[in-house]
Amino acid sequence: MAACGVEERRRVGRLSALSVYRRAAGPGRLERRRRGTPLPAGGKRTKARLRRGAAGGGGPERAAPPQGAAVPNRVERAGSPEAKQEDLKTNPSGPSAKAPAGNLETKSPGGPLTTSGELRAKTPARSPEAKPPGDPTTSPGGGGVLGLLRRLGRLEDSRQRAAELFRWLVAPVALEEFARQHWERAPLLVQRGDAGYYAGLFSTADFDAILRSGDVHFGTHLDVTSYAEGVRETHNPVGRALPAVVWDFYQNGCSLRLLSPQAFSTTVWHFLSILQEHFGSMAGANTYLTPPGTQGFAPHYDDIEAFVLQLEGKKHWRVYSPRTCSEALSQFSSANLTQAELGEPLLEVVLEAGDLLYFPRGFIHQADCLPDAHSLHITVSSYQRNSWGDFLEKLLPAALQMALEEDLEYRQGLPIDCLGYMGVANSDAVDARRTAFVEKVQHLIKKLVDYAPIDAAMDQRAKSFLHDCLPPVLTESEKQLSVYGFPARWQDGGPCNVDILITKDTEVRLLHHGIVRLCNEEAGVMLYYTTENSRVYHKEEPKYLEIDPEYTDSIEFLLSSYPNHVSVDTLPCDALEDKISLATLLFEKGILTTKKPLVQV
Repeated sequence: MAACGVEERRRVGRLSALSVYRRAAGPGRLERRRRGTPLPAGGKRTKARLRRGAAGGGGPERAAPPQGAAVPNRVERAGSPEAKQEDLKTNPSGPSAKAPAGNLETKSPGGPLTTSGELRAKTPARSPEAKPPGDPTTSPGGGGVLGLLRRLGRLEDSRQRAAELFRWLVAPVALEEFARQHWERAPLLVQRGDAGYYAGLFSTADFDAILRSGDVHFGTHLDVTSYAEGVRETHNPVGRALPAVVWDFYQNGCSLRLLSPQAFSTTVWHFLSILQEHFGSMAGANTYLTPPGTQGFAPHYDDIEAFVLQLEGKKHWRVYSPRTCSEALSQFSSANLTQAELGEPLLEVVLEAGDLLYFPRGFIHQADCLPDAHSLHITVSSYQRNSWGDFLEKLLPAALQMALEEDLEYRQGLPIDCLGYMGVANSDAVDARRTAFVEKVQHLIKKLVDYAPIDAAMDQRAKSFLHDCLPPVLTESEKQLSVYGFPARWQDGGPCNVDILITKDTEVRLLHHGIVRLCNEEAGVMLYYTTENSRVYHKEEPKYLEIDPEYTDSIEFLLSSYPNHVSVDTLPCDALEDKISLATLLFEKGILTTKKPLVQV
């Protein structure tokens, strides 16, 4: 058998991982994904995904953007000293020049990729509210992303950290301009001319190290994909993704998608854990490594707000408007689309390291590598199933239940003869009974608003968000002042520094603002928190403490006082013992920090 195997290899030449996979899988198991056929496990889903991830890839026929949409701005970064200095800012002002409806002319190393547009957006001037050069909270210089995260860690308020990180992400576009012209409306292209802007966030060296850790499995953590001649394939073997096999796939033209890199990379985890507080919605990510001259994904649209950060190399992107109103701000990702379904792109560009491309959910996109360079990018995502409609899906059933319990009118029976005059078969009939029936339904629906528990429904949405959240990443100072840095240990034959001695004079505050939520539920008052979450999406059940109702004012007091410290004695509990007991419990769960270390080491 061994001799036959050697002879077979000599006859057919070297077998790549891709050819071995295809032989083993057989034609019946090739994961071909043409239009309308969903991917198997590990591929793009046509419904809401269950992992923290974002997708990247595709495009359809061009249609009008959503109402109020604008043609994407292009921030062009020149190589002048002035432009390089501007690259250090994160909030220059002045809206970028807006192009008229139509395509933008976009520069690439070999000239424009699209030439149908006539206006090129200029670099915006710095606004009066722009941060000065070298501002410690926003300047990307000095340590790359790691330096940025350290500087953000000096800010006392976690909400300010989140806002400043997002400001840096879309810089030099002002936050107000982004919200007004782009968010959920139109793509944004930022070409910075600064290859080191994202330095330290993630790299191919990090990718390789993660593969060598032995914790990566095909389908669960890594997808091997290809797209050629209109056919999208996923080539995931079963089991561990060993470096020799993974790099062989890559060498043979397959793209590598690492799902949820935050589970492996502390830096990505730190980045997303801050950003999620800005969105008030789960922030996820996927990384995409694509060989030169290849494409890994078919044209498609996603159900998330996507921020594409080009980390290494370069990649050719085409973005298309939603084809219909129903696809704008889509609730679900699309199936793979064919090239025949695509019209002219709204935007066509080559992203280079340091560039940013944002597009809203529902905008079709596809990306391929040029022959002379590989590409590594990370797609940061948020706002999956976070619309008004999703909120009302939770609110209206609760409102109806309350109305049924409290209002006799909702419990009264339907007219005995309504089947005879209502329904599609009777929809064209002119009948006073039909008119009365419709008016009654409209009356009950309008009246339902009075029973809508809007705040309670929002608390339930926040509860779900806290379950989705990454756990917070702590600064060294936060560790020293929290239970995570408490010096309890085994020493000299026994435990020492064990007692957490909180007194009435101990000054405390929440660790971060967005880590807790009070919810009034049937079982009682629950305090949900994120400090014990996992970096793997929903690996842990929701974490909560059942709170005595008399403690709710104290929790609200801590929330409203943040980021200031308050003494335990000022907590609005009846007895000092209760104040100390509550503070100790919250400290032990990592929810509170103290102004000074409880134990001097």
